[in-house]
Amino acid sequence: MGNERYDFSAPKEYLTKDKAKLLYVSSATYGGDWLSTPHTHYCSELFYVIDGMGQFQVEDHIFPVSANDLVVINPNVSHAELGFNANPLKYIVLGIEGLELSVENHNANFCIVNFKEIKDTINFYLKMMLREIENRSPGHETICQDLMEILIVLFGRQTNFSTILSPANKKASHLCDSVRRYIDQNCGDDLSLEQLAKFSHVNKYYLVHTFTDEYGISPISYLMRTRVKKAEKLLATTDYSLSVISRTCGFSSSSYFSQTFKKITGVSPSCYRRTSKSDQDQDKEAPC
Repeated sequence: MGNERYDFSAPKEYLTKDKAKLLYVSSATYGGDWLSTPHTHYCSELFYVIDGMGQFQVEDHIFPVSANDLVVINPNVSHAELGFNANPLKYIVLGIEGLELSVENHNANFCIVNFKEIKDTINFYLKMMLREIENRSPGHETICQDLMEILIVLFGRQTNFSTILSPANKKASHLCDSVRRYIDQNCGDDLSLEQLAKFSHVNKYYLVHTFTDEYGISPISYLMRTRVKKAEKLLATTDYSLSVISRTCGFSSSSYFSQTFKKITGVSPSCYRRTSKSDQDQDKEAPC
């Protein structure tokens, strides 16, 4: 009787055990000409093209994709998918927290790798993952997490590990920074906690916890302070009415604007404007 034993050495750094978390899996098929809206995520996304042809827009660049291509997008990188009616694009997306693309000697934030040589293996693991999610049998989260780690190692093999997914240093800060910048750029819009959670692809309670832990203030409180800061500038530099400033800064009513402004600054909008104008007049009269 023969007996052979194989010993394992310590795992290499490219293994992801206890470092990455699978956040979501989705599959999509597009049968007509379409263009998704450019968007970002706080997590990394892995798009695997099952069939068809299309294009990916990553920031200001557009690249063709076809069956067996894997597109890896780093957190907070703007991207969009483009499909065509002639050859519908079908793909599976994995959202992964805690990992980022790392290309040796390059400052890359995305890559495209073809898996034609091992397409049967990749499709087997992806279909198993989708089956587990659809059935939701006990322990399906653990199985999907393990399958994700297998796929990442196969991804590394395909590039000889010169292109790898490595542990992210501050996974929560990616989320918080993305939401903070979104609020800064869109504070005049009708934003809500639900909309911010949808933008960042996380549960709203998780968003409040991580954002508050990062900045010491909740997302909605930060939104209010950002709106008030914008209002301060308009009060000091324009002659717009309070109702116009209220609408411009995203407040639902002039009374709510005044109430929030005074709560944050300690003075009413009218008083702030008078004080700002008075200070500006004194500055003009002061000798050089």
